[in-house]
Amino acid sequence: MRIGPTGPTGNVSRTSKTETARRGGQASASSAPSDSASIMGVPEAELTPNVQRALLSLMGEVDQLRKETERLRGRVRELESLADHDVMLPVLNRRAFLREVSRALALAERHNAPSALVYFDLNGFKAINDQYGHAAGDAALHHVANLLTAHVRETDAVGRLGGDEFAVVLTLTGADGAENKARELAERVSTTPFDYAGRKLTVGTAWGCQPLQAGHRAEDIMANADAAMYACKEAQKAERTRKQA
Repeated sequence: MRIGPTGPTGNVSRTSKTETARRGGQASASSAPSDSASIMGVPEAELTPNVQRALLSLMGEVDQLRKETERLRGRVRELESLADHDVMLPVLNRRAFLREVSRALALAERHNAPSALVYFDLNGFKAINDQYGHAAGDAALHHVANLLTAHVRETDAVGRLGGDEFAVVLTLTGADGAENKARELAERVSTTPFDYAGRKLTVGTAWGCQPLQAGHRAEDIMANADAAMYACKEAQKAERTRKQA
């Protein structure tokens, strides 16, 4: 049997519960981490009024800079979008459209994925300009741009190449499918009138289709599609002449 230490009187010394609790509380307090306030990592003891004011001012400036950075990023995205789009119409400009042609060619190169380019030129656009004015011509261009974008897929690309010339990249579309789609789009343009100053006006279109195949340059593809479009335009003129004869 183990006997504890004795006190001066010879009795066994017992520590009171109160003393034990007090000592335990002191040990816990000494081992617990201090919970002092801080700003930006500066402990409370060093937060003099001047330091607090300086740190709060700095935090406000950082927050303002963060907001300004986000605003500038949004502006950059907006400018990039404007740089890619036609100045008047909701379609790509020539530079951005050529980039889409190059992407489709890269897709054909890497994955042997067929795509096609369709080149459109409006018939009767000059007559509308001459008879009704340039505002009517602008309405005709908007009409065609909206029709083309509304009847192609999101993966396709529509661009204005200049004047009354448009083009469409039909991604993942073979030669036969592209010819059929080009014919459908041309028919839709020529048979859908648009309103201008209370009048129903229409424009026709000639078109040329060119497959986007690996090993070809975007400029050459554009030139070939342009040549096919002019051949279509000449055939249309010949047909009109034959009917009038």
